[in-house]
Amino acid sequence: MQIFDHPEFDHHQQIVFGSDEASGLRAIIAIHDTRRGPALGGLRIYPYASEADALTDVLRLSRGMTYKSALADLPLGGGKAVIIADPRRDKTPAMLYAMGRLVESLGGRYITAEDSGSGEEDMRLIRQETSHVSGLGHDGNSGDPSPFTAHGVFCALKSAVRHRLGRSDLQGLRVAIQGVGHVGAHLARELHEAGAKLVLTDVDRDSLGMLVSELSAESVAPDAIFDADVDVFAPCALGAVLTDEVAERLKAKVICGAANNQLATAAVAGRLHARGILYTPDYVANAGGVIEVEAQRHQRYNRDSVMRHVERIAETVDEILSRAQSEDKSPAAVADQLARERLAG
Repeated sequence: MQIFDHPEFDHHQQIVFGSDEASGLRAIIAIHDTRRGPALGGLRIYPYASEADALTDVLRLSRGMTYKSALADLPLGGGKAVIIADPRRDKTPAMLYAMGRLVESLGGRYITAEDSGSGEEDMRLIRQETSHVSGLGHDGNSGDPSPFTAHGVFCALKSAVRHRLGRSDLQGLRVAIQGVGHVGAHLARELHEAGAKLVLTDVDRDSLGMLVSELSAESVAPDAIFDADVDVFAPCALGAVLTDEVAERLKAKVICGAANNQLATAAVAGRLHARGILYTPDYVANAGGVIEVEAQRHQRYNRDSVMRHVERIAETVDEILSRAQSEDKSPAAVADQLARERLAG
């Protein structure tokens, strides 16, 4: 398996492969950059088809965390961890304890937190083997960062709609949300409250049906979401959903969602730009969760202060979209450049 010549390798500082025969743990931790602080990034548990797929995902996700923390003005670097397993069938306390020992072996260079396939209870098990865990809550409150992630996306979406559609409110705006899990459902409720009309899809048909009924929304089959006649497309499931084919199919003029690594390839950003579709860089829009998780690490936690920090995501999106317009570039390229500038500075 290639590492240094891997297309997603971006001068990562450290890549660790961990296994535990007794529990069946097969994990990869990627530390991309620690210039601003320890590398914080969630633990994704997913039944990858191959080790190569897992490596590609963890390399992309860890780099995204570096850029996310830099643009969110956090004293953190970027890292990520993946476990190759089905979280519904394979995840056990023994596996999570083993993962905790792997995190502990890095001496604090990497801090883990919940992500797709892992939750707050999993972090509590990992915490028994290492102190380098966040997302456990504060003062008796849940550590689930989903509401903060969703609110950051909501703020970013309002900024993108203002730039592309010239609208200052969301009343009657049609938004298609792909994936209504924790983050997607919170986003849907916030958009509904703001007056938006929703088109929803999810592979979990039961959860989808309940949310559609609650919000008087439309529902479509998963593959049909790309063809929905909407103003905004919000990817809130897994990554790499924005392919060349999808870029051609989309009717939306704005893309802004919570999923990580939405672009299947960097070239898709250029295709979206050529079609006049405003892509809001995912690691900028979805930074609310890491802002909250970072705040939980400190004793003087203040929820109002965290929310104000999350809402500043809109200012960063404004800066990126204004610069992209003036330079006639894709916002993805501008965001990457701005992140690199902040890391160098």
